[in-house]
Amino acid sequence: MAPSSLSIAGFTRRPAFGFALLVVALLAAAGASAALLVDYLRPLPVFCDGGGGCEDVKHTVFAHVGELPTPALGVGAFALLGLLASLRGERSRRLLLGLATPVALVGLFLLGVQVRLGTFCEYCLVVDSAAVVAFGGAVHRAFVGWDPPRLRGALPVALAAAMGIPLAVGFSRPAPRVAAVLELPEPIAAEIARTPAGRATIVDFVDFECPHCRVTHDRLAPALEEHASRVRVVRRHVPLSRIHPHALDAARAGCCGDILGRGDAMADALFRADVDELTPEGCARIAASLGIDDEAFRRCVRDPSVDQRIEADVQTFRDVQGRGLPLLWFGREKIEGAQPAARLRRALEEAVARASS
Repeated sequence: MAPSSLSIAGFTRRPAFGFALLVVALLAAAGASAALLVDYLRPLPVFCDGGGGCEDVKHTVFAHVGELPTPALGVGAFALLGLLASLRGERSRRLLLGLATPVALVGLFLLGVQVRLGTFCEYCLVVDSAAVVAFGGAVHRAFVGWDPPRLRGALPVALAAAMGIPLAVGFSRPAPRVAAVLELPEPIAAEIARTPAGRATIVDFVDFECPHCRVTHDRLAPALEEHASRVRVVRRHVPLSRIHPHALDAARAGCCGDILGRGDAMADALFRADVDELTPEGCARIAASLGIDDEAFRRCVRDPSVDQRIEADVQTFRDVQGRGLPLLWFGREKIEGAQPAARLRRALEEAVARASS
């Protein structure tokens, strides 16, 4: 064997190499997971670039496991890996490898999801790649049979700092982008001007497949129903087609529901339908259930002017500097990102009060 090969083999068998590999990977993954958790729990991102790959991934089905944000699982997994990495003995080596294996497989799967979507979240890339590297460190430890140095207690402390700093910074910031705007973007001002006197204007940028938009619709619906006679709702369609395969078909259905006189009912039905039903045939069934003529509906969704209308809505979203969905304007007040039901109701009632004064 060549001397260089012997040198490399000898280096990679050193415990210091494996421990450094493991520590760097765990610190990077823990910090990035904590930053992602902040952005998943805050109304709008603190660390990620809103409207970029982070926002795209956040709107996929992989962003949550039930009601739990996926980054919360990452924080827990990497904290446990750090604890196991700081323990000594054969049992801890086996447990470390046993946990690192599924974590790395999940990381590889999520990397593949981003490749397939053609969009990349920088923090997700760090977490998923570090999970694979941490697996390499766990394999190295199991193969070589080393234990961490005597100062192993420093690793849990460093991990706590790596997670605690992003969490402290993120949650100490004021809630963003819930504010009255003095200078309205022209498209919003134009919609307010079209609204009859005494009624409030609600401009709602929607994607019928977006989980956060669907939750916002459910939270806002009771207040809208109570004030239906005093509110004009304008929907602008922003289908995130890269990550929501049925979003464009649903947007066409929403436009045609509006054109054919059942806009509010169609929007409500699309939001409440299972996302797998938002296909062309599924949307046609929804339209028929609302009493919309089937032939007229099918002719409408094939009309090129409907796609042009959707493209214009997407451009309007850019013109008002939208960074993410849901995005609503309650008169002069802009609310971007998921909000509690009480906050949405208060914004609506304040808009109604301003319009009535």
